[in-house]
Amino acid sequence: MPASELWFVVPGDPGQNTGGYRYVRRLVEALVKAGIPVKLAGLEGTFPKPDDFARQSLDRFLAGLPDGTRVVLDGLAMSGLPEVLQRHQSRLNLMALVHHPLADENGLSEQEQAWFKHSETTALACVGAVFTTSHYTAERLQAFGVTPARVTTALPAVDYAFFQQSPRNNRRDATRAIHLLCVGHLSPRKAQHQLIQALAQLTHLDWRLRLVGSAGRATDYASGVRALVRESGLESRVEFAGELGEADVLKAYQQADLFVFPSLYEGYGMVIDEALAAGLPVLSSDGGALASTGAKPGVELYEAGNVAALATRLTRLIAEPDAVESLVAGAMQARCEIRRWSETAQDFIAGLEKGRPRNPVQFPADWLEAREPADHQARDEGLTARLTEWLTERYDCRASGSKPGAPLHLVDLGTGRGSNPVYLCPRLPVPQRWTLVEPDQTLAGVALQRVEKLDAPAVLETIVLTKDNLSTALPENADLVTSSALIDLVSEPWLSALSAAVAKRQAALLVVITYSGFFTLEPAHPFDDTLRALVNAHQHREKGSGAALGPDATACLSRLMSDKGYHIQTADSPWVLTGEQASLAAMLLEGWAEAATEQQPEQANDIQSWLETRRQQLDTGALAITVSHTDLLAWPKQV
Repeated sequence: MPASELWFVVPGDPGQNTGGYRYVRRLVEALVKAGIPVKLAGLEGTFPKPDDFARQSLDRFLAGLPDGTRVVLDGLAMSGLPEVLQRHQSRLNLMALVHHPLADENGLSEQEQAWFKHSETTALACVGAVFTTSHYTAERLQAFGVTPARVTTALPAVDYAFFQQSPRNNRRDATRAIHLLCVGHLSPRKAQHQLIQALAQLTHLDWRLRLVGSAGRATDYASGVRALVRESGLESRVEFAGELGEADVLKAYQQADLFVFPSLYEGYGMVIDEALAAGLPVLSSDGGALASTGAKPGVELYEAGNVAALATRLTRLIAEPDAVESLVAGAMQARCEIRRWSETAQDFIAGLEKGRPRNPVQFPADWLEAREPADHQARDEGLTARLTEWLTERYDCRASGSKPGAPLHLVDLGTGRGSNPVYLCPRLPVPQRWTLVEPDQTLAGVALQRVEKLDAPAVLETIVLTKDNLSTALPENADLVTSSALIDLVSEPWLSALSAAVAKRQAALLVVITYSGFFTLEPAHPFDDTLRALVNAHQHREKGSGAALGPDATACLSRLMSDKGYHIQTADSPWVLTGEQASLAAMLLEGWAEAATEQQPEQANDIQSWLETRRQQLDTGALAITVSHTDLLAWPKQV
């Protein structure tokens, strides 16, 4: 399978004529015009509740992609197959496109709803960036464990063909029947039966209805709608036009007088914008995202599922031509504000950055900057004093007579923005030079500037340290190796390699702000213990060097260095966060919730409820957070 800059994956034939499939096709075309190479693939099998054929189809497709390929999976294709995504998530850059949660689909049993909710939550935990077609869906996905920071909303647009035609803006001839149009495949969620039920009450008025959309997706339902039309004596008034080509759909909009959309739930409702772009007034339910999609001039809304309300509004619009004309004027106003697909593509391109593969031991600059004051405040001064004594003694031993010794060589691992050396430089009263190890070149550059401003010579090493290169990557003449908030992210083999490399150089080792497995929040919440357990379990996940040690890291390193004959001293270094550190606390809460959801997707609702409560308490200054850390200093018995 050829490599591609970006793949979109949908179930079945990508050419299907529904709003969701048209959204994907138009977005792909707009992205190509914007200069991004994109490929679109369809999967064989049954979706969204997949059969074995569908499972094999997705697995085979993903297995054929080169490492690092960016893949946007339509929610219909991925949400029922989390086990397939789990096999490929570490190798590929998986992203999701969600039109609406499948668990929200109309007509599901409680058991089916629960299955889709669990499956979709688990699947969404396997991807990075998440794209939605409405702000409503973006907000709804928080209940599925998707934090807002991962989500980009790329609202649908309307084809250029709608703008190339003059809108139908002439007044309707009140002496003829009003022509109603409804576009959407026949299905219980689209609720065409409710439109028929409402119109069956209006046989005293002059109207005609054209239903455009496939009858083959829910054949039993479609047959039921046809039977309802016959039983209501409406055969001469209702036309089942079937699925039309795009040119014929546009013609249908232009020939109608009023667009009616009775859908019980939509993730956006592209047909609303299409009708408005054609200058056609709209009567729509407020189901799902339609409440916001329809909040435009030219649209009248009614309560989804309320047939009586639908009938009342239809009566007025059919019987009173001026009421329709008022909506026509609004539709002409709204037409000027309808989006083009180039705008949707630009929104999508901006969101692709959120889908960049996450290195679990690298963190964004805003997080590192926010935590630095808390890190510095938490550090144990006693360990710094003991380190000062040892380094001073080592420096003095190297000096001969009145000639000053060479600066001591200090090495900071995973330096980030340089917080650790910025703290230590002014507190260590010996000549010093630094090697700053940080794979992120942007962060490393910031760290270098900050350290050099302290008059400490420094060099950068932008490498990723592994258990296999630690022995050679550390400078041979290192006097101190140090790190902050690092070792809980690495494995025991990685720490074993570090301890061997440090001991070989007879250097000191200072490791600070290592999470020790406990945090408390005041006031307490019944879910705190569960969330803490999930966070701690997540800490042990693979983060690039094997199963991470998490809260066990300090004890492991202490044992390893003791076995090397080193002296060991530890001290607590807790964060105590109150209203003054609200920004850091907010980031921390979001991070805990995201980790807990990844660890236990089926508890996403409870986690989200906990997070909302904690956010409210933080906003009102009523929340205090204490996070336990441990600092460790190890030094050789011989200076």
